[in-house]
Amino acid sequence: MVDLHYERLGAGPRLLYCNGSGVTLASTWPMLAPLAAGFDLVAFDYRGLGASTPVTDSYAMADLAADVAGLLDALGWEDTAMIGLSFGGMVAQEFAVTYPQRVTRLALLATSPGGAFASYPLETLAGLPDAERAERILTLTDRRWTPQWLAAHPDQAALASFATPDGTAGTPGAVLQLQARSGHDVLDRLVRVSCPTFVGSGRFDGIAPMANGEAIAERIAGAQFRVYQGGHGFLAQDRAAWPDLLAFLGSDGEGAADKLGR
Repeated sequence: MVDLHYERLGAGPRLLYCNGSGVTLASTWPMLAPLAAGFDLVAFDYRGLGASTPVTDSYAMADLAADVAGLLDALGWEDTAMIGLSFGGMVAQEFAVTYPQRVTRLALLATSPGGAFASYPLETLAGLPDAERAERILTLTDRRWTPQWLAAHPDQAALASFATPDGTAGTPGAVLQLQARSGHDVLDRLVRVSCPTFVGSGRFDGIAPMANGEAIAERIAGAQFRVYQGGHGFLAQDRAAWPDLLAFLGSDGEGAADKLGR
């Protein structure tokens, strides 16, 4: 039995946020809380991370989708809108193809469908020395982020300092999560998604290239696809991204977008 730790804030339409890999609520909740200006917002720690149940056995993406279903049941939510960022987008896709009737709107950001359009295999970086691993993650996060380019763009250098995951990297829970991530593949099942869908990709993303986002949008009827000026963290790089996301979700965005740095 997996017990997921979650936080809930705000009032309005239901909205579930799915985090990226190796990330916990402790680091992301302050950024997400402004969304509660327009939504009944819930975010959670995945199994094995943060304050959720520790795990020692391997699991698959389908297990994470089942975890989400269990969380919705515990909340008393029959359905919800979802935001999935990076690995969270993979979880959201798996959930949406398995439980399509439980998703009212789906926002997939900086993510991949798997198969021929898989995200970069981050598990292959695990054995690198810390400094080399950090440098590699930096240039994967945004392909422009060489030391020379960052020196010429100090505003981006501040963002680059947040490119590496929080302290979960290398923990048993994070390792098992990357193993599950490596098996992600919903490419041929995306036709099951029946709700309005928004797909956003960063032009310079080396983890989930924009071709991967386009592949998702091509397989979901009526999906919107947008490319933003940035990398894996385009939400913090392109001022158009948050307003577009909030407009899709159905909020006027005046409270949330301003607090999120529109």
